[in-house]
Amino acid sequence: MTGTAPPEYAGPISRAIAYGLDTVLVAVAFTGAAVVIGMIASVIGAQAHDLVRAGVSAYVVVLPMLLAFYCTAFWALAGRTPGMALLGVRVVATRGAGPSWLSALVRAVVLAYFPIGAAWALVDRRHQAVHDKLARTAVIRVASSPPSRPVAAVAAASKAERSERCAPVVDGASIPRG
Repeated sequence: MTGTAPPEYAGPISRAIAYGLDTVLVAVAFTGAAVVIGMIASVIGAQAHDLVRAGVSAYVVVLPMLLAFYCTAFWALAGRTPGMALLGVRVVATRGAGPSWLSALVRAVVLAYFPIGAAWALVDRRHQAVHDKLARTAVIRVASSPPSRPVAAVAAASKAERSERCAPVVDGASIPRG
């Protein structure tokens, strides 16, 4: 029997904060792009009323789609989004490996278009929400490992190594030893 401890499942609060951070990041990027497009459209003569109507429609349809794309890419490639990395949590498949592209896509689309399903994490013993159940994933806490050597120790060691390899400085340049 191995001495590995079972994973610690991330709670609904840390998951919600991470998803909120990611949503704000995507919304700010999308809003910035919409403002630029609106400025270009106003220069070429589009009506402001038409722009407002198109902007509202885009937020309702396109923003969840962009959020799903963003989450799918990060979950499939890195196992976590920047918001999740900030809070120290990661998405894993229930079989233990990282999520596949398909499970990341299913998870992202369900979460983006059915966010109320995340409330299921409040009552589930493994804190799995509806999108986790459908994609067969779980969100776990990632143990942060301290650096092997403090930065000051690395700097001192590299300075000592340089002084061992090089002779004293002569005319502004150090001379390597033999």
